Amino acid sequence: MQINGVEIEDTFAEAFEMYAARVLITAKNEKWALISATSMTGFGTSIIMCECEAGIENVVSAEETPDGRPGVNVLVFAASKGCLEEQLMKRIGQCVMTSPTTACFNNLSGEKKISVGGKLRYFGDGHEVSKSIGNRRMWAIPVMDGEFLVEDEFEIAKGVGGGNFIILGRDADPVLSASEKAVDAIKKVRNVITPFPGGIVRCGSKIGSKYNFLDASANTAYCPTLKTKVRSELPEDVNAALEIVIDGLDVGSVGKAMREGINAACTTEGVVKITAESFGGKLGGYQIHLRKLFGAGSSSEK
Repeated sequence: MQINGVEIEDTFAEAFEMYAARVLITAKNEKWALISATSMTGFGTSIIMCECEAGIENVVSAEETPDGRPGVNVLVFAASKGCLEEQLMKRIGQCVMTSPTTACFNNLSGEKKISVGGKLRYFGDGHEVSKSIGNRRMWAIPVMDGEFLVEDEFEIAKGVGGGNFIILGRDADPVLSASEKAVDAIKKVRNVITPFPGGIVRCGSKIGSKYNFLDASANTAYCPTLKTKVRSELPEDVNAALEIVIDGLDVGSVGKAMREGINAACTTEGVVKITAESFGGKLGGYQIHLRKLFGAGSSSEK
């Protein structure tokens, strides 16, 4: 199968179950909502070291928010409910409560409720006040520009982490250009994020290492400088590869994001092949097959 002359390998991305939350940050204007959201999602690329994966999902108009102000949706994913609760507490407390003019709301219907504002309120040192916005219970915590409003409870749900595809090309420039196009296309898909810097992964990982103190290490099979030293997955005419990793609230959204991203990537001259990272069924319960994303007889297939 090819799209615009780019081979789509007959393989699958191996994704896995995670727990997810959606946080809606509002502010005086879109600028400050985005600043706060950007801060909250910092150091949230991979659970290998960051404990969670976080990213900006989309900008929300003032007409769609509980307090009638511009907002930004942030998605946060973690391996366990407890870890997700801890990360929400830390990131909202240190990155949203500290940002001028912000307020913070739950924006997900999930399987479990966790106390966030109900715990952050203690920072008010006894001066915090319970308030309501519609049917939402909020806490007003005194801060130096007035009050920080944060919802009492946030909901979490099962999500999907690790959807991915790898772009192989003749050299680094077309691969980066294709990756940027892919991320731009994925940004139009709801319920997903691309948590790595700019949505692009330069250093993919594999399970295990020659060093027994590491659980993961560089995916050497896709490193061009190692083509003659290891069992390489790079064809002879490929000298660069970049990966796009996608987390989502459901596997259908992750698959849609992968399809849109691959289509966009395949419009770049110099891209040779699209593949995906799988782990032999050792990591996750979801297998997202690349060719099935487009369907038999799809107009994308040539």
